[in-house]
Amino acid sequence: MSQSQDFQALPEPTPFYRWAVLLFVSLAMFGNYYVYDSMWPVIDLMRTDLGFSYQQIGLLSTAYNVAALCVLLIGGYIIDRFGTKKAITVFALICLFAAFLTAATPHYEMIFAGRFLLGIGAEPLIVAATTVLAKWFKGKELSFAFGINLSISRLGSASADWSTSFASPLYMNWQDPLWLATAVAGISVSAALLYWMMEKRAEGRYQIGSSQAAEKIELKSLYKFSASYWYIVALCVVFYAVVFPFRTFAIDYFQQAHGITREAAGLLSSLLPVAAIILTPLFGFWVDRVGRRSLFMAVGALVMLPLFLAVTYLPAGPDVPLVIPFIGSAMVPLTLFVVIFMLGAVFSLIPAVMWPSVAYIVDARRLGSAFALMTMCQQLGWAVVPFIVGRLNDINSAGPENIAGYAPSMWFYTGLAAFGLVFAYKLWRSETGPNAHGLETITSRGGS
Repeated sequence: MSQSQDFQALPEPTPFYRWAVLLFVSLAMFGNYYVYDSMWPVIDLMRTDLGFSYQQIGLLSTAYNVAALCVLLIGGYIIDRFGTKKAITVFALICLFAAFLTAATPHYEMIFAGRFLLGIGAEPLIVAATTVLAKWFKGKELSFAFGINLSISRLGSASADWSTSFASPLYMNWQDPLWLATAVAGISVSAALLYWMMEKRAEGRYQIGSSQAAEKIELKSLYKFSASYWYIVALCVVFYAVVFPFRTFAIDYFQQAHGITREAAGLLSSLLPVAAIILTPLFGFWVDRVGRRSLFMAVGALVMLPLFLAVTYLPAGPDVPLVIPFIGSAMVPLTLFVVIFMLGAVFSLIPAVMWPSVAYIVDARRLGSAFALMTMCQQLGWAVVPFIVGRLNDINSAGPENIAGYAPSMWFYTGLAAFGLVFAYKLWRSETGPNAHGLETITSRGGS
């Protein structure tokens, strides 16, 4: 009883302290995202220099997801049981070794093993970071903090795309860009250690989370989450099963199907994370103020539905300048520019609302497990789609001599997006009914 009273008597952390924690956790995520996306600009080099097929490339993505599936539930328990500061550091070290292993050898089996190991470290690292933000920002600027975190994280993805410009001499072969990614992975480890020191210093000084013990994970308890939680999970599955596999092949697709250079393709692909960097915090701040979370998710799913068919069938339009300050510039087709920017806006809106929403409908002591379960389900769809897309491209002989061969994969993305719209609608119906959890009504201004 005295421990509970002591906990309640502790002051809340200062805003400066909370935002410093956010910065270091986000920098850990930056390196993580860079490493993951560093392989996609070298797909064509792997196909020419190493003889890999699209299906093999897809399997390299699948290896990451299969590893994540193997570790996520136990990763959630580690986070809940042993604490976020230890979990983030250990997972960041695993990512660093995975990046080294991927770059060190031309053998497919070793590259596959590196991507598998990256999945073991990277996805639990994301869950741990998500849990940190929920602990430090719940009841305050939670969606805005998530938005800032996603922005810095996706700056890592954008930087991997931009490397085709600022590190263009490295792209004489497939290996050197991956060595650069290994160096960037060191940022994750350094930032994780800094976060460890900050939370260690805060313990006993600030009230930074619930004093409840972590709940033991039991499979039967996982099915006790509400319908709204499972609709969010379903939307999460199809959303990431569309966007991330599309990004896997995007730079190669822009080069082969639309005839633009690697540098231009990298800049164009970076519009997705760049839009997210700018818009995610704004969407998060807006949603904190007005609520209507399930409605915003439904709107994002609706906007995404036609985009992949637009890329495939609409006229390319005139070339327009695409300029990324301090990085580079290129001329790209207008249609591609508009569609990819709109996809980037969706890539900003849905995650900025979706992940924080879980904190409002799940008990705090089960939050790490809830995020881990959600991420595990996400991996199920994400694991399968790159293999299917690669197989579709190979079967239909997709390439610059047969641009129509890419159309079946675009229809596949569109079908998945349609399922996302259905789940978003069901979530909205649930959250406007008698069993709502406040996703539509809770705001930072105190509305309920």
